[in-house]
Order: sequence, then C-alpha cells, then structure tokens
Amino acid sequence: MDEFKDSKSVLVGDVDCTAEGKSLCEKYSIGGYPTIKGGDPAAMEDYNGGRTLEDFQKYAGGLGPQCSPDNLDACDDASKAEIEKYQKMDPVELDKLVAEAEASIAKIEAKHKNIEDTKMKEIEDLQKDIEAEKKKKEAAVAKEDTKLGLRIKRKVVAKKNKADSGKKAKKGKGSKKDEM
Repeated sequence: MDEFKDSKSVLVGDVDCTAEGKSLCEKYSIGGYPTIKGGDPAAMEDYNGGRTLEDFQKYAGGLGPQCSPDNLDACDDASKAEIEKYQKMDPVELDKLVAEAEASIAKIEAKHKNIEDTKMKEIEDLQKDIEAEKKKKEAAVAKEDTKLGLRIKRKVVAKKNKADSGKKAKKGKGSKKDEM
C-alpha cells in the first residue's frame, strides 16, 4: 500500500469487512478473506492472479484509468464502439444480456467446481487407502517381529555388545605385567 500511496490513478487499500467496512464489502460482494478486487470502481472485478508480492506489485502497477462509459479516453476504438452499442440498447434487453452472460460464466464455474469436488473426493479416498495400508503394514511388521523374536534378539545383541565393550575397557586398564 505504501508503494502506491501517492499514485493519482491507483488506490491500494484494505478493508475490515467485520467492522466499519461492512457496507463497502457488501457493495462489492466481498464474501471471504482474502478477497482482492481491482479495476473500475463502478465495476470492480475479482483478482485471480498469483499471490506473491511481485504478482501484486505487477498487477497494481498495471492499474490505472480503465475503459468505461465514464472514461472513454482510456478505450480503444473497438471498446468505444461496444460501449456505444450497449448504451443505445433498451435497458431491459441489456439486463437480459448481462444475465445470460453471468449464467454462462456461472455454468462454467459450476462445472469446474464439480470437477474440483470430484478430484478432492478422490484425494480423500486415496488418503484413506494410504492410511489403511500403513496400518496393515504396521500390523504385519509387528506380527513378523513377534514371530521371529527380532525385538528380543536385538536386546540380547545390545547386552552382549555392552558386555564385550566392558571387557575390552577392563583389559585396557591392566597392569604392566599384563602388557608384557
């Protein structure tokens, strides 16, 4: 935010939607944290880019006057023509076009949400399978360990090694007679 505090065309700020900023969040349909919006204040759009500081800086640096009915100077000829076409339309017809476009976008989002949900379910099932396999392995290892007496064998080996190292230590402290 400090980086853009003196900008004449970009405002970078944060809003607490649980306090004084609640009405602003409602106005711009901000439903969760973190939500990043940008563009023309009259028609804010969701930011869906990267989440690194560099990504945010690049995005904010590219903001500025946006092409809109109130800012035709920022529009190319094709966008101006499109705006003029929609301005001439009957408001009911324009609302219908907006509703159709939003429905089309919602259909795409729903399709991908279903795919994401299916993939998440598959991941959850795989995680359950992995956990079940780990438990099977642990039970098989414990059974085999008991059957072969491996734990007891290791304890005996450890005790023998300790006893052997104790004998070697005693030999090393013998008299000069032992050394000759």
